[in-house]
Amino acid sequence: MVQRLSVGVLLAASLLYFSGAACAQIGTRPEVRQIQLTDKQVQGIIAAQKDVSTVFDKIQAPPTDELPPAVLAELDAVAKKHGFKDFNDYDEVLGNITMVMTGIDPKTKAFTEPAAAIKQEIADVTANRTIPAAEKKQMLEELNEALKAAQPIQFPGNIDLVKKYYDKIDAALN
Repeated sequence: MVQRLSVGVLLAASLLYFSGAACAQIGTRPEVRQIQLTDKQVQGIIAAQKDVSTVFDKIQAPPTDELPPAVLAELDAVAKKHGFKDFNDYDEVLGNITMVMTGIDPKTKAFTEPAAAIKQEIADVTANRTIPAAEKKQMLEELNEALKAAQPIQFPGNIDLVKKYYDKIDAALN
């Protein structure tokens, strides 16, 4: 359960971080526009994650309402290097992958629609008495925000594709 919680919370936070913070600054919508994923896109996300994280690590403070133009240019360059049109394209693919990842149990690889999976994680976090109160509050806030954005998966093929690369995606995002 602890591994599932950490993966789910990290993925929820990742989705919020990219879609809620970074995407707003570069003109994309916080909600994810679902697309049919390809092997090439998933492989590109895996390959690009370290470079994208490096760019965000350079920002000393949490993202504000707007990222500096130099950071946006660097993110676009990283995205293009890994086969994406630009950072918006990268972010859209990441959002679709994250939606599916949120619903996959790391042990069984069974898929549950994101809203149901997030509701279960909220129940698990709420019931877990070993999580410090402040940390639990933060986790629940992130999960509740992710729940508000949860959408049913429109392209069932994305589920099989993300399952195929699950371990590599999980390693790249963590």
